[in-house]
Amino acid sequence: MILTKPQTQIYTSDSRFISVVAGRRFGKTYLSTIILLRKALSGKNKNCWYIAPTYKSAKEIAWDMLIETIPNEYIKKKNETSLTIKLKNGSVISLKGAEKPDNLRGRSLDLAVLDEFADMKAETWSEVIRPSLSDRQGDAVFIGTPKGRNHFYDLWTKGTDKHDNWQSFQYTTLDGGNVPAHEIESAKNDLDSRTFEQEYLASFVNYAGIIYYNFDREETVQPYTGADNQLHIGMDFNLDPMSACVAVRKGRTLHFIDEIVIYSSNTDEMVSEINARYPDKQITIYPDPASRQRKTSAGGRTDLSILQNAGYTVNVKNRHPAVRDRINAVNSRLLSGDGERRIFIDPKCKETIKGLERQIYKEGTSQPDKSGYDHMNDALGYLVDYLYPIKKDIKQTQPQRWT
Repeated sequence: MILTKPQTQIYTSDSRFISVVAGRRFGKTYLSTIILLRKALSGKNKNCWYIAPTYKSAKEIAWDMLIETIPNEYIKKKNETSLTIKLKNGSVISLKGAEKPDNLRGRSLDLAVLDEFADMKAETWSEVIRPSLSDRQGDAVFIGTPKGRNHFYDLWTKGTDKHDNWQSFQYTTLDGGNVPAHEIESAKNDLDSRTFEQEYLASFVNYAGIIYYNFDREETVQPYTGADNQLHIGMDFNLDPMSACVAVRKGRTLHFIDEIVIYSSNTDEMVSEINARYPDKQITIYPDPASRQRKTSAGGRTDLSILQNAGYTVNVKNRHPAVRDRINAVNSRLLSGDGERRIFIDPKCKETIKGLERQIYKEGTSQPDKSGYDHMNDALGYLVDYLYPIKKDIKQTQPQRWT
């Protein structure tokens, strides 16, 4: 069995959970079969699954390669109808489809290889496969080409962020050594840049119509280690969820150091959470301007009065700024025209990062898509727009008269 250098780097990883993002024709399926065989031979009665987005694709992609890869002397029985191979040591390698994740429940696994995970439902891992690995402390390999910044991207970043037991790899088609450079160059000329970057360079390309286009994970996401007494909190009022982003201000720069997300909640509960986290801090709140009228508590109190009665300084505009102005204000702080970044976000602010990275405009419009990423973005936007608005009130001077 011959592996390329990149494949060997993946194969020799000692991490329990491995995410591999690779360009087309990298050799992902071949690598998957080698990893499956290794686990199956590592002990008696191992249960190893190869999972593709559909049962049909599992058979078409991996069955023949498995048969070719596994030496006959290891095989006790193979069943093409059920797509299973039983080895002489009692271990079984099975091919599965993820069309209906619930059908995969109920089995204890030593290894799951999820090929083209970006094309599966997120719950295939979180609700089905992950629990199936627990009693045997099984391993998992996620492998495929990117498809925007979806659940596959979330798992891949776990390895890049150095979570325990996670490791991530990223390789281009050229790295795989199976496609010559001139063919890749030809594809580059034939395809649009976004498709080429995704399929051949294995890049997690931003969705089309991304709103906060100046957000850059590598540049914007930075740990903050300072200690500050003054906090600035942007707040969006929504029952599902209430959202607040917490920042410190250093000159003209904002460092977002924390976030609060509470479902089925109200402003009183948000106040209690802020006080519990930051009992000795001076706090300024920048809420949704609708807080002046919005009444979400007993006694007809407004959200604004609740915040003021809690002892916070509250800075709020008399009316909503234009949505475009608020978005422009955030983008200008993420990256200004003179090339300066004046917003940084601590890695623990996962919802904030996800929102800035993923919220898009509704197709064919200039209206933000409110698909769950908007709440934290709005909270952040109210803060930024109050402190650093794009549009400012300018007093008109009297025209000079010439005599």
